[in-house]
Amino acid sequence: MLIRSLLASCLVLSALPAAATPPDQIFRAELLPGWREGGRHIAALRLRLAPEWKTYWRSPGEAGIPPEFDWSGSENVARVHMHWPVPSVFNLNGMQTIGYRDELVLPFEIETRDPTRPVHLKARVDLGVCRDICVPAEFELEAELPPAGAPDSVISTAMRSRPESGREAGVGRIACRVEPISDGLRLTAELDLPAMGASEVVVLEPGTSAIWTSEAVTSRQGARLTAVSDLVGPDGAPFALDRSALTVTVLGDRRAVEIRGCPAP
Repeated sequence: MLIRSLLASCLVLSALPAAATPPDQIFRAELLPGWREGGRHIAALRLRLAPEWKTYWRSPGEAGIPPEFDWSGSENVARVHMHWPVPSVFNLNGMQTIGYRDELVLPFEIETRDPTRPVHLKARVDLGVCRDICVPAEFELEAELPPAGAPDSVISTAMRSRPESGREAGVGRIACRVEPISDGLRLTAELDLPAMGASEVVVLEPGTSAIWTSEAVTSRQGARLTAVSDLVGPDGAPFALDRSALTVTVLGDRRAVEIRGCPAP
């Protein structure tokens, strides 16, 4: 099997000091080829980061760089679904970001067009890596994935590191209230959820990168957790929100819960 990786060839280094870490020492990327399950192929991107460097979750916070994946150069690929492990919350100089330090194993599930044929995977990845400053990185992964393979314990462990579902976490009622503001919408999510530790961060995702979302203001009264975010669309005006596309994620001290969709009260 051919697995090729181009490591951070387009790292923007102009913002780094002269004694900065060379690109190939900031992180290393590899593709874990995984295995086939019926019409799905399970694989993973593995990033090993230099000490004190981190990269970002799918919703990185206002100061982070969101990762982007382009699978259009691939063959025998109908869809790709990412399985994000529970991230960490970082606070620096009053700014909150969400991501991973040291290592990230990011499993993804490929829906094949023909399960009897190999998958030719060619992916372009754009992401941010940070220490004292953040720099964008771009690299490519290319591999031929046969319709077999063998289960990989590294991928399986990362798959088990996903957030819990609402049912697994004991979520009762969940509801989202939407009200117009001058340049978009204010979204208030209320969850009946047992406390997940002393620190709880709620992330509200509208389901499209075209909508800017503010950091949620979170409060708790007993079992009721409330989070409020402002959503601003590309037109800077109120808009129709697809509630079924909303994702509500609660990050606790050592646990997380992820809920898809948020009905009206």
